[in-house]
Amino acid sequence: MKLKEDMNPLLLQVFRSVVWVYSVITFIPWYFLSGAGSNLERARRIKARSVSGHPAGPYRAVNNQDKLVAWLHPGVDTLDKMFEYAAGRFPQRDCLGTREVLSEEDELQPNGKVFKKVILGNYNWLSYEEAYHASKCFGSGLAALGQKPQCNIAIFCETRAEWLVAAQACFMYNFPLVTLYATLGPMAIAHGLNETEVTHIITSKDLLQSRLKVSALLCPLICHLITVDSKPSSWPDVPRGIMVYNMDAVKEMGSKPVNSEYLQPQASDIAVIMYTSGSTGIPKGVMISHGNIMAGITGMAERIPNLNETDTYIGYLPLAHVLELSAELVCISHGCRIGYSSPQTLADQSTKIKKGSKGDTSVLKPTLMAAVPEIMDRIYKNVMTKVEEMSKFQKTLFVLAYNYKMEQISKGYNTPLCDSLVFKRVRALLGGNTRVLLSGGAPLSAATQRFMNICLCCPVGQGYGLTETCGAGTISEMWDYSTGRVGAPLVCSEITLKDWEEGGYHSTDKPNPRGEILIGGPNVTMGYFKSEGKNRDDFFVDERGQRWFCTGDIGEFHSDGCLKIIDRKKDLVKLQAGEYVSLGKVEAVLKNCSLIDNICAYANSDQSYVISFVVPNHKQLMAVAEQMQVRGTWEEICNNSQMEKEVLRIITEAAISAKLERFEIPKKIRLSAEPWTPETGLVTDAFKLKRKELKTHYQEDIERMYGGK
Repeated sequence: MKLKEDMNPLLLQVFRSVVWVYSVITFIPWYFLSGAGSNLERARRIKARSVSGHPAGPYRAVNNQDKLVAWLHPGVDTLDKMFEYAAGRFPQRDCLGTREVLSEEDELQPNGKVFKKVILGNYNWLSYEEAYHASKCFGSGLAALGQKPQCNIAIFCETRAEWLVAAQACFMYNFPLVTLYATLGPMAIAHGLNETEVTHIITSKDLLQSRLKVSALLCPLICHLITVDSKPSSWPDVPRGIMVYNMDAVKEMGSKPVNSEYLQPQASDIAVIMYTSGSTGIPKGVMISHGNIMAGITGMAERIPNLNETDTYIGYLPLAHVLELSAELVCISHGCRIGYSSPQTLADQSTKIKKGSKGDTSVLKPTLMAAVPEIMDRIYKNVMTKVEEMSKFQKTLFVLAYNYKMEQISKGYNTPLCDSLVFKRVRALLGGNTRVLLSGGAPLSAATQRFMNICLCCPVGQGYGLTETCGAGTISEMWDYSTGRVGAPLVCSEITLKDWEEGGYHSTDKPNPRGEILIGGPNVTMGYFKSEGKNRDDFFVDERGQRWFCTGDIGEFHSDGCLKIIDRKKDLVKLQAGEYVSLGKVEAVLKNCSLIDNICAYANSDQSYVISFVVPNHKQLMAVAEQMQVRGTWEEICNNSQMEKEVLRIITEAAISAKLERFEIPKKIRLSAEPWTPETGLVTDAFKLKRKELKTHYQEDIERMYGGK
């Protein structure tokens, strides 16, 4: 994973000698002052053990071998109690922040398209006391509109402060909250709303006008729409029988004393019915109790060192996703402030930020951040592309500093001089103060993880969890700089490995036990809404009364108790000659190729080779086209057979250097001019591939690549 050092060997030796002398002089005082020795010791210690002594487990964190943890504070076992506790302890501290929009303008692009650009001001903040009061009034107002305790209510809204205020209101008043991704199609939205029989929906003006009005026609039970925007409060073309209110009007209704009584939830009551993004078909609603979420956030919080009210978190991922909701509730429980953003306004270079003005990270300067690998892969590729464009001297300096720091962090040491002289500008992309970056939602490649460690100068806690486990399962410790692993079980969870005969994975395998990952603990959810068959397949309760979820992922435990995800049952395809190919493994390896923005590997069991659909990087592919003297529009270049062959050659080289087996390397590819976004329906909101939809979308290409046409 080192970068290539393209310089005179004599100069390289001189540089290494200077670095060696510097290291010798500064090492001893730095070692004792920085506590590097204790960090190295913590990184190498055993983090989890099998409580049964059997290699299959169950494995628990070493600091809770006797009992799993279910809550942060005694008696605080529901989400409304947690918010009340935080508001009482941190009443005047900033809680939820939103940037003021100073101006909006349309900007004409060279290709003729018009992009909307914004100039944003500072963050305006609600204190914990104000946020708590707003939630209480809103919940009371919903009750005044006829919303009953333990009757479902839906939220279909972008990530913003009002989302969390509305959610806390529902938690307080015991209204189970149905969450739906803002990018789901009309039929999927209608499915979730009809299945849960909601009558009230909380949404935004934009989503009401663009998506919800179509779905509302398919949902006969809906009678109230509440928009979180201040104005307008009514639309003349909303379907007959549906009343539209804005959030302020509902809060005003709720501020009247007559509506102040409410039924507090129990830990076993449903807090959220979270509809998954539907990577394998129709979205499923996961029933999550108050106790489940409290256990999950307790486990996550324990893995973040020195988490306290001085921390700032930036919220921009979909709150309908368990990773973002859990991360924000962890912050609320510890009095942190949450500043809201979006992928389009996150950084100075983001698509909606007007050139010369500041993105959200530059203004907020967060200390905590969650990200999905797709976003981190983009940062990695963009920075490395800029490095390639540097002058020879700048590029050499960057490469030498990068490789030097890689050596140092692998030993558990940091590099303050490199950080301040070389990586300061890269670190500034996320505001310059980030101390913990949490990765979840999909596997993070080793190359991207190491890049984040080095260039952003902060540890990356790679986590593993699912909606069915409240996002909680494992998180790697912040001083563990190993790559490709997801850490030890959280204090709320235990993990068992179940043998999978067909795939050849067994707990008796050497050197590490392997098998399907089963997660148990108080964070394991109540099951799927109205889906008894799936519940019997995927969930079970053991003889101790412990609830378990069968993940379908394959993992192995290392000797220090850390888990590594190595495969997925649904991603494993048996080729015609009997070889097993892990499609996820092929994709993870090839996504590190700078020419690839996204890739989906595909294989038929009646065929002898793998094929792939590739979304190429625009800049890199145009450079290859120029070298090959291929001209035309973007679509024409992607459809050019010469370009397909050249990209396949480059991909094959990358696959061989990454030591993929011969049968794992794609033999044919299809270049896609169309990027895969949640809006296209080909990936989820967390940018996981929707294999079924991709197969349908590229069916003609599959037949062509397998010789059918």
